[in-house]
Amino acid sequence: MARCRPQCPRAGGDGEPARGHGVEGVQGPPGTDRHRVPDSDPALAQEAAVERGTRDEAADVHALEPEAFLEEVHSFEFWFQSVQGYLAGLSFGHRPDVHGAPLAPDERERLVTVLCNYCVGETAALEGASGLVAIAPNRLTKVFLATQVADEGRHLEVLLHRLAELGIPAPESEIERRASRSLLHFKRRLRELVESRDWEAAIFAQNVILEAMEFTVFQSHARTADLVTREVLQGIVKDERRHIGFGENELGRRLQASPHIRARIGEVKKELDHWVLESFEETLREIGVPNEERPELGRSYLEVVARLGFA
Repeated sequence: MARCRPQCPRAGGDGEPARGHGVEGVQGPPGTDRHRVPDSDPALAQEAAVERGTRDEAADVHALEPEAFLEEVHSFEFWFQSVQGYLAGLSFGHRPDVHGAPLAPDERERLVTVLCNYCVGETAALEGASGLVAIAPNRLTKVFLATQVADEGRHLEVLLHRLAELGIPAPESEIERRASRSLLHFKRRLRELVESRDWEAAIFAQNVILEAMEFTVFQSHARTADLVTREVLQGIVKDERRHIGFGENELGRRLQASPHIRARIGEVKKELDHWVLESFEETLREIGVPNEERPELGRSYLEVVARLGFA
């Protein structure tokens, strides 16, 4: 079957993460419901094509057989054309002619602390994704994770550059000084899961838990951030959505094929919940999210995990 390759698709916006899951958040078997074929993020592919007015092209992507569909959306070519659509013309994650208004000293201080901890999370994701490439079970997952490594490296670079723009002369030293204890603990535990070659647990910790937390926090922060930080975060959010979709769908297929791994993933969730939620609360407080809004954002994060059947 001829492959259908979208030309420079653009991200569909800051909508929800991956959708289209069935009972307990697990996708149906490949081929049983073609509009819900598992992939790295079908909604992103379809919305990008529709946004450009090419509905037939979007339909063609989903008309592929499951194996051909995965071959398409997990390819480096698909990734390159996707990110090209929303990164073209940007310099370090934002338009060169965009300049934020001067920040008050206390606002700048809080922003620096938040960005330092975003760098901790992105470093964890960069190290985790690069380690997962070696233990990935097949070529398609290796290639997708290679694209994720590139994404995470870009995220770290643009955040470090934003710190430099804010007048931080040695960002790495500042990150070490301001890093959240709970986030550092999560980073160490993720590294241990990868090094132990625990594929399902490591994918769950990184592409579901970590990416979902970052997606929720970055999306919330972008709504109130200065113009430069907003554009940087919006570009990252579009990548995170794709990463979450991969994690959900990879685990969804594995949970269907091997239900016994659910207990292992449940143990990892229980272990990491405290550190994730503590870090989540710290960050929401620093970016100024009102107390009354934090539970709703917490629920948004937990819904991603719940889609896989882990309440």
